[in-house]
Amino acid sequence: MGARDFRWPPPPGGAPERFAPRSRAEPGRPLRPFTVPTELLGINGTTLECLTAGTGDPVTVFAHGFAGGIADTRPYGSAVTGTKVFFQFRGHGRSGAPARPWSYADFADDLRGVADRFGARRALGVSLGAAALTRLLTGTPDRFDRVVFVLPAVLDEPRSAHAADRARALLAAVNERDQATTTDLLAQDIPTSVRDSPAAWQYLRDRLDQLFRDGLAPALDDLLTQPAVADRTALAGVTARALVIGCVGDRTHPARVAEALAAALPDAELHIYPRPALLWSQRADLRQRVAGFLND
Repeated sequence: MGARDFRWPPPPGGAPERFAPRSRAEPGRPLRPFTVPTELLGINGTTLECLTAGTGDPVTVFAHGFAGGIADTRPYGSAVTGTKVFFQFRGHGRSGAPARPWSYADFADDLRGVADRFGARRALGVSLGAAALTRLLTGTPDRFDRVVFVLPAVLDEPRSAHAADRARALLAAVNERDQATTTDLLAQDIPTSVRDSPAAWQYLRDRLDQLFRDGLAPALDDLLTQPAVADRTALAGVTARALVIGCVGDRTHPARVAEALAAALPDAELHIYPRPALLWSQRADLRQRVAGFLND
């Protein structure tokens, strides 16, 4: 059964219902479809899938979260000026999967390699991308002029057992091609108020299409017991202005991690949203906040 034939959750009558068009009253989907083809670039001994949008300066690179991809980070750049570079980390999408073991240093190298290739002086990282950006800055604290960390999940302590177990379950479900379990896990990121809406169903189908087409490298499991950095005090030399965004009520991305990261950076602005699922519940404000910081 293909992802497009999958119906979740089952409708009350037990029979599949035709997917209805989204009305103007319903929230927009977090994912933005590609309008131009991606390209595969050889970077630091592997192949990374990249997509560029916009033109001119400044150049901003966008790094996605665990099991995410280019489509997940595009909404953050929708109002950002200049050139925007989106890419897929190793083990995601069409990017390569070098021999394991992997560490956050490897993901920092992916991010640095893309930034160097395109001359980016600004960066945004979501969850895993935020951890990679944190690790990169401990080695090259002057690499960027402005940085945005969205929903950091880990700093100098490993992620929580809950977060690690959930990520491990998602890896297993995707690699076993278990659509029901994968969908259940993905649906946890959608607010219950819209979970059975056409927008949510389309989001889930898009994610299933991508995950079951491209897969996830089993080596991603290597990250689940590691901290992003050995010691947060190594961030004291970072020269970039930073915006750190967290939220209340997200067990995978605790607000305390965002607060600790902002406190460790010399020039950081912290914003904590009152509820999780930001691209569903705070999309407009989040878009304006990120663009306002990066475009300033």
